[in-house]
Amino acid sequence: KELDKHRIVLVAGFQGIDRYGDVTTLGRGGSDTSAVALAVAAIPEALSSIVTIVLSFGIGLFIFLIYKKTYRGVMYSAGFGTTLIALTMITSIVILAVTSNVVLSLGMVGALSIVRFRTAIKEPMDIAFLFWAIAVGIVLGAGLLPLAIIGSVIIGIIIVVFSTRKIGDTPYILVVSCENEETENAAYELIKAEAKKSLLKSKAVNKLGIELTYEIRIKDDNTGFVNKVSACEGVTNAVLVSYNGEYMS
Repeated sequence: KELDKHRIVLVAGFQGIDRYGDVTTLGRGGSDTSAVALAVAAIPEALSSIVTIVLSFGIGLFIFLIYKKTYRGVMYSAGFGTTLIALTMITSIVILAVTSNVVLSLGMVGALSIVRFRTAIKEPMDIAFLFWAIAVGIVLGAGLLPLAIIGSVIIGIIIVVFSTRKIGDTPYILVVSCENEETENAAYELIKAEAKKSLLKSKAVNKLGIELTYEIRIKDDNTGFVNKVSACEGVTNAVLVSYNGEYMS
């Protein structure tokens, strides 16, 4: 307030208060600590907000690059990546507005409570990236800049390390169409011998024949045994599909 009135303020650099509110000395280096605290307090609010928004863009871009690098599909969603950047910036702006005014924060909570998201999230990791972007925006808006930067770097490194490691075998769905029960038994014995693991998920019987759906784990990712299954006498069709949790059994 005194600085806003263009008055010269003299501050004892080595003095402060303890947790009980009593005046005390800060000890060695107290003058430097006071100077840093005063410098931070003297930063204009507008400049602080600009720094927060710029950092939110930078960290949001970093999150997008990590998402692009660790995406396991053939083509990543550029729109989702842009959403991560925008979500980080929007969240930080909202938190800046909320922390500046208590009345505004109550109104903001009421306004956001009517928002509903109904878009299905197909990949579990997409949820992690969304929460990461939101959390960074909240932390930046709260003024904890080092926490946002250091935390994002650590999270990014962990995601990259674990995403590049192959954990377990890739599951597949094998659909086999057979003419009769004898063919079904022959196909089952071949699948059992060639696959590392196999589990019958469903069996459909009609006048045209029998359709079997197996969940399998392939040895050394060698899909050539499907040709052997298809070549079995009485097998009319054999389809192998990479299983990622989206197929219903």
